[in-house]
Amino acid sequence: MTAYLVLDLTVNDLGEFHPYVEAIPAFIAKHGGRYASKGADPVVMEGEWSPQRLVILEFPSRIHARAFLSDPDAQDLFARRHRSTTSRLILVDGEP
Repeated sequence: MTAYLVLDLTVNDLGEFHPYVEAIPAFIAKHGGRYASKGADPVVMEGEWSPQRLVILEFPSRIHARAFLSDPDAQDLFARRHRSTTSRLILVDGEP
């Protein structure tokens, strides 16, 4: 079953964040993922949610998404994202 990682982020330090943006696509591809939406400016249609910038990644399964997040070679990049942004990340299943 397809799975999606949905990242809502605010970039606080663009210079620190830029190397993450350049390097992370290789890790996404390594785990069978692809960008479904990249850096979109969301428009809230209902409710009081205030997302800043959304990235939606599609993976073949939850297993692939979790492998991406736990990839030991990507941990320094994730730490860079944590240092340079305020981010919220969720994992959701797609339709079977």
